[in-house]
Amino acid sequence: MGANESLPGDGPVPEMHHYYSKFMRECPSGQLSLHEFKKLLGLQGLDPQGDVYIKRVFDIFDLNQDGFIDFLEFIAAINLVIRGKIDQKLKWYFKLYDADGNGCIDKKELLSIFTAIQAINGHTDMSAEEFTNMIFQKIDVNNDGELTLEEFISGVERDEDLMELITKSFDLSNVLKVIQSGRRHSI
Repeated sequence: MGANESLPGDGPVPEMHHYYSKFMRECPSGQLSLHEFKKLLGLQGLDPQGDVYIKRVFDIFDLNQDGFIDFLEFIAAINLVIRGKIDQKLKWYFKLYDADGNGCIDKKELLSIFTAIQAINGHTDMSAEEFTNMIFQKIDVNNDGELTLEEFISGVERDEDLMELITKSFDLSNVLKVIQSGRRHSI
């Protein structure tokens, strides 16, 4: 079989090939460090809040926690962001907010990650404080000031406005569109 022939029924292969060649071009070692990750996304020189956010995203994509994102981790991340079911995405968002990894999100964690996201995305309709208070008001059922994964997922799935807000605010596919279209390198 020639290199360009493909088997019947293997649909997404050209897309994977595109990602693979881009990944290997940007990252010949096959291991993406945090510094290279920021470079790939064109996110150097962020303020400290923005840096915190990108580091959290990087750590979550780094499934084996070795300090690098390899190609398989990269593809898993892209698949989740582009094709993931809503509850998979919500679990991912929960991990993103749960900075100390204790299985609950408190107001401080949500506030800090939302502030960081605002630093990257720029404008939003409400302040980080308003957003945090609104989320807790809507979905902290037992009013203990912490959200469990169950509270978070069922709360967001129950409330369409909140779902839309969270999906829009934390939409990583915008970041991935930057990767897909390829950075314009100035020569």
